[in-house]
Amino acid sequence: MDPGSIRLAKILLFLLCLVPLGKLGLETFGIAGMSLGANPVETLLHRLGIWGLNFLLITLAVTPLRFITGKNWLIRFRRMLGLFAFFYVLMHFMVYAGLDQRFDLQAIFEDIAERPYITIGFAALLLLVPLAITSTNGMMRRLGRRWQKLHRLVYLVAMLGVWHFYWQVKLDTLDASLYALVLAFLLTYRLWRKYGRTAHT
Repeated sequence: MDPGSIRLAKILLFLLCLVPLGKLGLETFGIAGMSLGANPVETLLHRLGIWGLNFLLITLAVTPLRFITGKNWLIRFRRMLGLFAFFYVLMHFMVYAGLDQRFDLQAIFEDIAERPYITIGFAALLLLVPLAITSTNGMMRRLGRRWQKLHRLVYLVAMLGVWHFYWQVKLDTLDASLYALVLAFLLTYRLWRKYGRTAHT
């Protein structure tokens, strides 16, 4: 793709990434007959968490898709997708902290300490913070090789995110299991490309 097409695609992708948030906004304010249902806070928490996880997996899928399709320009969209993953995960936490817990810090820290799925989810959010902060070209140049090592944390973040989802749903684990399978495929592909192909050459 030429630079002009890349810029246009980035604008379109940015707008597309905002669609889930826009839909939640319409449902929150009851526009066009849309609604969050009987438990709006729970719905917001679930949807924002799901989209955070979606964007994490989509971000991890960029490199395999690049190798499989030969479309090297796909890598140009990975940063934006990763930042939207952080954005939706952060919004997920803010809804929990603000709407569910009313910013009661004692209750929040007790939950983090005593409820394992919240502990794991909070750990994933904390690990995403340095990845978001160091996502700029300037930080990439400044950190050099350390940048790539740091950003490998995204694999751990994705695993923690899926684990958080699996533990949170309790009984109906089908969706969480599908996310786990997708993540397992993405990680297996990366390991195969790094080690398996070398072993057969």
